[in-house]
Amino acid sequence: MPLSWLVLLVLALATAGYFVGRIRVLKLAGGDVRALHSLPIYYGTNVALSTAVPALVVVMVWLLVQPTLIERSVSGMIAPEMIPEGSNLNLVMSDVRRVADGLNTAIAGGAMSLAEVEAMDATVVDVRARLGELGVALGQNVRPEVLAAAKSYRSAAVTGNTLRTLIVLALAVVGFGISFSKTKPDYRARNVVERAVLALLMAAASLAILTTVGIVLSMLFETINFFGLHNWRDFFFGTTWAPNFRGDSELSILPLLWGTLYISFIALLVAVPIGLFAAIYLSEYAGPKTRAIAKPLLEILAGIPTIVYGLFALLTVGPLLVNMFGQSGSLGLGWMSGATSVLTAGIVMGIMLIPFVSSLSDDIINAVPQTMRDGSLGLGATPSETIRQVVIPAALPGIVGAILLAASRAIGETMIVVMGAGAIAKFSANPFESMTTITTRIVSQLTGDGDFASPETLVAFALGLSLFVLTLGLNVLALYIVRKYREQYE
Repeated sequence: MPLSWLVLLVLALATAGYFVGRIRVLKLAGGDVRALHSLPIYYGTNVALSTAVPALVVVMVWLLVQPTLIERSVSGMIAPEMIPEGSNLNLVMSDVRRVADGLNTAIAGGAMSLAEVEAMDATVVDVRARLGELGVALGQNVRPEVLAAAKSYRSAAVTGNTLRTLIVLALAVVGFGISFSKTKPDYRARNVVERAVLALLMAAASLAILTTVGIVLSMLFETINFFGLHNWRDFFFGTTWAPNFRGDSELSILPLLWGTLYISFIALLVAVPIGLFAAIYLSEYAGPKTRAIAKPLLEILAGIPTIVYGLFALLTVGPLLVNMFGQSGSLGLGWMSGATSVLTAGIVMGIMLIPFVSSLSDDIINAVPQTMRDGSLGLGATPSETIRQVVIPAALPGIVGAILLAASRAIGETMIVVMGAGAIAKFSANPFESMTTITTRIVSQLTGDGDFASPETLVAFALGLSLFVLTLGLNVLALYIVRKYREQYE
């Protein structure tokens, strides 16, 4: 049974349990709600939770554990001498998983029968081409040992999925039966439900942490594989980015990091003054009616998709800058040769960041106690002097935090850079030239028919981990500044 149908069946059984539990307890109480320890809704919820929660927990744990167990079992089929030079077992197993997924796709789509898959021989059939006809892309030719391991992987996965279906349905039925039998007027259903809800809330609170850990580990393991194939000194201290899928690539992060920081710096030069001035106007000068209209309109910028900003950079801002600074432009300076440049991407990205800076700064400025303003005005200061010498210094830690958060948002932007800045990795201080960033290179290295056993593809994970560390550092710094210095104004 497909996983989606299994989950829907469990949820349907839980829904039925909710209504059956309510009906049973009311029937036993003779319809008198006052004879019940808890409200009828708690009895129904108890049956629903007892039916769904254990079964769905097993589904989630199974999804996490089954691939590891199968891979550990199948990896024994790959002898050390079968591993190609320059590769390792993890990379070979990634090929095994992709081939197994391709075989599953072919069987599920009816393009191949189970007997055809079992009879397939990599020494006779071009497996890569055969699966490619079915829309399954593989980076390289499939070796016989990889195909054999993939068949075992697929067979074990099918067996595991069948066993999972039986166990999950059994747990759902048993949970339904036990909770249904306990559904009596004197049963403390409310206490049980509240403890269950508390556990669910704790699990939800832990989800963000677990997700972060999962993201880091997934990138870390692939990054380790990359540094096993490529010199880490060239990655961190080299000066050239020149990937070559035929080998002898120069994969240095420094040119990409320079482009990322340069474009982000120009974006902040645009966003910070405009956003901060807008926040000061809205919080200190604008009336209630003006503020009620202007702030939502300003925050609409935050809801525009970044691909739209990219089109705006490519079709409007870039040509406008060329008309001003190009060879045949109105100024006749000849500084720009094309619409894609650091300045194009920086300006448009700065426009995108304006609501991030203005909205956060506005909230922070409004949080400054009114008594501080009144005291300054009472001492004879003008409103502008009060803003410069009292309000802004008091709100400065929060404003700095907002700027750092906007910077981390700029560093992680992709579509605006792809369409507005170009794709050239180099060191240059000229804002009218094309450059590229870390995020665009990640997209480029993982796009197309790439071989995940090659450093040219695995470098994307090293770039992603580096970008994660950079943005995480900015976020931690912003939180530290806000928490350390805000207390003196509270």
